[in-house]
Amino acid sequence: MLIWIVLAVVLLPLVVLALAVRPVLARLPGLRRAAVALQRRAAAAEELRETAEALQERAEGVQRQLDTTQRRLAVIKARRG
Repeated sequence: MLIWIVLAVVLLPLVVLALAVRPVLARLPGLRRAAVALQRRAAAAEELRETAEALQERAEGVQRQLDTTQRRLAVIKARRG
């Protein structure tokens, strides 16, 4: 009789644990696909960030050229006027 009680006390929690873990294990492939998709999106976002930084640097260079050109134009107008 004691053996049955011990078996019930040991096996019942194991059965409950197995039943609780089963849905989680069933979702693992979907979670893995989602994780891979997130990694791809993170890589794409990083590439976009790098591209945006390069464009920002280019825009700053063009702005400097524009400032220089405006100053030269002002000097030319001052000589004429």
